[in-house]
Formats: sequence, C-alpha cells, structure tokens
Amino acid sequence: MKKQKLLQKVLSGTKNVKFSEAVALVEAFGFRLDRVNGSHHIFVHPEIPELLNFQNDSGKAKPYQIKQLLQLVEANNLQLGEK
Repeated sequence: MKKQKLLQKVLSGTKNVKFSEAVALVEAFGFRLDRVNGSHHIFVHPEIPELLNFQNDSGKAKPYQIKQLLQLVEANNLQLGEK
C-alpha cells in the first residue's frame, strides 16, 4: 500500500491497521527500529528524543500507539517520505 494512502487510512480513524502497515508508516516518517524487547518494537528518530513503542497484537497495531505516532508527527512537523 502506498504510504500516502496508508496515512489517509490511519487519519480516517480506523482501528483496523495491520502491524506491518504501521511499521511501514513509522519508517516512512524517518523512524528506524532500534530494538525488540519481547513484543515491544522500539523505534527511534534522529531528530526526536522520544522513543516510539509498537506491539504486534495478533497482527494488528494497537490504536493508542497509532495515536502516539500521529501526535509525534504533528508535534515535530515530520514529513512523509516515500521509500
């Protein structure tokens, strides 16, 4: 799925986001996987001190973690990059 279309899906408020789609979106905003601790996938961004945590919940991303991503994107004015 194209990154822009995926972003629109997330912004529409859907709670049905696959974990793999969430990871693709996180990486498109410039985050990279730093480590995996159990079910927690920890992402870091070179310009943001906060960590981003995602969990794979039966193949889906947790809605509150998607919300945290969107808040970080908005607060730091991150731009979507096509990879």
